[in-house]
Amino acid sequence: MFRPLALAIGLRYTGAKRRNHFISFISSISIIGIALGVAALITVLSVMNGFEQELRTRILGMASHASISGYRKPLADWQKVARIAAEHPQVIGVAPYVQGEVMLTMGKKVSGALVRGILPSREPAVSTVGEHMRQGRLADLKAGEYRIILGSELAYNLGVQPGDSITVVTPQANYSPAGVLPRLRRFRVAGIFEVGMYEYDRGVALINLEDARRLFRLGDAVTGVRLRLKDLFQAPRVAREIAAQLGGGLRVEDWTRQHANFFRAVQTEKRVMFVILTLIVAVAAFNIVSTLVMVVTDKQADIAILRTLGATPGLILRVFMVQGALIGLFGTLLGLVGGIALALNVETIVPAIEKAFGVQFMPADVYYISELPSKLNWPDVWQIGSVAFVLSFLATLYPAWRASRVQPAEALRYE
Repeated sequence: MFRPLALAIGLRYTGAKRRNHFISFISSISIIGIALGVAALITVLSVMNGFEQELRTRILGMASHASISGYRKPLADWQKVARIAAEHPQVIGVAPYVQGEVMLTMGKKVSGALVRGILPSREPAVSTVGEHMRQGRLADLKAGEYRIILGSELAYNLGVQPGDSITVVTPQANYSPAGVLPRLRRFRVAGIFEVGMYEYDRGVALINLEDARRLFRLGDAVTGVRLRLKDLFQAPRVAREIAAQLGGGLRVEDWTRQHANFFRAVQTEKRVMFVILTLIVAVAAFNIVSTLVMVVTDKQADIAILRTLGATPGLILRVFMVQGALIGLFGTLLGLVGGIALALNVETIVPAIEKAFGVQFMPADVYYISELPSKLNWPDVWQIGSVAFVLSFLATLYPAWRASRVQPAEALRYE
């Protein structure tokens, strides 16, 4: 802990006007450099957090937090499975589904797709697709009417609109005296959804659960049951607990396994970006070294006088550590304020810049996320502030040590 005298002298040196204005300039540059590095680090990590949250929301808007399906066969008694799963305190939504790969044809246009049979009344409990309907509603998927809702890109590639009819071709075949014939079924397009993820908008179609059962000849069985959880980050643990309750013969998966590589890549990118931008902060922090070295050279006579008055080398060491630490603290605080302000207003500032200069950083026809999202995580802020201040403090050690080694007789010889 610094003694009051060391703190008082350090504050005096920091705030006093210097004969050498170049030292003041270097000190200001050090503060600005640390502030810019800290602000950039906070802003970039907040934008990356925003992208991660946005992508997770869009992916899990169609995919489930967890799913239970039959092992190499359809799930027969899905009501029992759904009831047991719903009893778990983390589960807030349960819905059955039927899933299979098909070909969709419209005239001469053909496209592969993943057809998912759903119960319109239960689907909102496990997904947000109903909130992303561009045309039509989930309630339009009525049993026995063979209606289908397509992703926006899928509908565009087939050239269809609500009201048009398309042909669904399944992998199963019909055997007849004429030979093996593919199974066909005409569906009427009832709506179009757009969740903002190309994987789903281009390759997913929704139909009623009962129609899907007939299409894939499942009888009363389903492919599986989808679950929505209170805390999606608890999905691995909840999946294991439900699997233990249900026993063997079932396959229980969660979103961290289904999209593990994608989110692992995002986390790796965040860590690398943190390291790269921390190096920028480190470069700015170590400018304090040159600042304090010049201060020590400029203040040699003052240091010698303090030594002759009885100041110990330890006191001199602490004086210059206080001065360097204050420079680092001012720069860190300034960067924290600027970074937090930028992170909280990215979604306002970026459109204003685009409008002012007539540019668009993320065109909607190229990127599905056409706006820069931002999510400020306070633990990131404290971590960044701590790292910046520690680096600044470490940068003071060598110049302060040099100051403590100044010999009074040598310093005053030519005064």
